[in-house]
Amino acid sequence: MPELPEVETVRMGLVPALEGRIITKALVRRADLRRPFPPRFAARLEGQRVLRLTRRAKYILADLSGGETLVIHLGMSGRMAVYAKGQRTKLGNYVYDIGPPVEGRHDHVVLETDAPARIVYTDHRRFGLMALVETAALDDDALFAGLGPEPLSPAFNAKMLTAALDGRRTPIKSALLDQRIVVGLGNIYVAEALFRSFISPKRLAGSLKPEQVAALVKASKQVLKDAIAKGGSTLRDHAQATGDPGNFQHHFQVYGRAGKPCLHKGCRGTVKRITQAGRSSFYCPVCQK
Repeated sequence: MPELPEVETVRMGLVPALEGRIITKALVRRADLRRPFPPRFAARLEGQRVLRLTRRAKYILADLSGGETLVIHLGMSGRMAVYAKGQRTKLGNYVYDIGPPVEGRHDHVVLETDAPARIVYTDHRRFGLMALVETAALDDDALFAGLGPEPLSPAFNAKMLTAALDGRRTPIKSALLDQRIVVGLGNIYVAEALFRSFISPKRLAGSLKPEQVAALVKASKQVLKDAIAKGGSTLRDHAQATGDPGNFQHHFQVYGRAGKPCLHKGCRGTVKRITQAGRSSFYCPVCQK
């Protein structure tokens, strides 16, 4: 499933084609994704200006001039591609190719804007989601109620995380994947952050020392920034809005490197893979304690 850097990368690519633009036409080619589309979905989108394009956790949020917010979740295989008129058209800092006629069987939603641009949502597994929520009530919606702070925000800091982990006897990896503690840190980036901060994924969350918590917060923020700068990680389905794959998978320091030497300077350890709560964890048993 796309994690925070992949979703943020898609959001950034959509900004020139959507933010401040009017949705001139909306086409919905089926009744549902993982849940039904809202009633009169296309009609409620057409003619609306997108005031802001933001992200909360792994959701892309488009605040509309009519007082509703379009909520988009990519699920496991969803993609949003931007096609602009003319070959290799530049919008903002992004360059987009003109798209083919919309006739692919998995092209479920098409939005045309006055950029001019066409945004196509493609999802062959249909695990994605699109909803319309009253903007003023967004924080109280079931999709967002109870979510923790954004990891790249000032609210995610050593003091906050120390309090959240206090007394917890779950592994630190499981705690960081808990969306009530911090949002958007997925399996890949938790592994990378723990590696950078020399903390074992098996370590009990409540046992971390203050200096370890501070190092973990710093590492989490930095690994996310590094991944966003590289366009996210493409392991299977992720693509940027330009259609280009992400590149951060070529810079993993620990994830997917089982059996290979630890990359920490001076460490003679070998990366090990274990399973925690049904998910793969990668770490160096020598230097991650």
